Amino acid sequence: MYRCCISLLFGLFAATCCLGAETIALAAPKLATKAQRYSVRTPYSSIEAGAARIDIAAASQQVSAIVSDFGNYTKLTGKFEKSRIVGHSGPYTDVYLQVPILKGAAKIWAVLRFEPVRTTNGEQVIAGHLIRGNVDRLDGTWKIRRVGDHRSHLELELLIVPKLPVPGSIVTGEAAYAADEAVTGVRDRAERE
Repeated sequence: MYRCCISLLFGLFAATCCLGAETIALAAPKLATKAQRYSVRTPYSSIEAGAARIDIAAASQQVSAIVSDFGNYTKLTGKFEKSRIVGHSGPYTDVYLQVPILKGAAKIWAVLRFEPVRTTNGEQVIAGHLIRGNVDRLDGTWKIRRVGDHRSHLELELLIVPKLPVPGSIVTGEAAYAADEAVTGVRDRAERE
């Protein structure tokens, strides 16, 4: 019995060694990448921007196309209750967004003017700035960087300055949560397509 067990273990060990790293890697479950939340100081407010970043198994052009699909932001995450294109001004796109904050106790609505995609230091940048809404300031900046064939790194920074007297830490936390949901939604859509 003892010899049989040793022979069986040795056989399994030998078979595993012969499989090769590629086969073992294919058999391992794919780990889900989670977004990383963080905050960013800006020169525009004492309130920090809430932000999130994530790696995506898709080409940067595909990620850029999803981020530029402004009218379908509600499909990325439940944090955007409404999103629709309300106009164009030359190369700029005006987008109406509605986002709940403070666990749904209040809603932010805004029309953001998104600039055309620009490339800065090897990153594609898509930025939108408030033109009207029920907040003092709302800026959204997407950054997309190619990190390899069919691999991208995506970041979203959201600066929200409410008219209501709300502690900055609460606003920043809500913005970081919304950014996390948005970059995760872009990742999920890009990796499905």
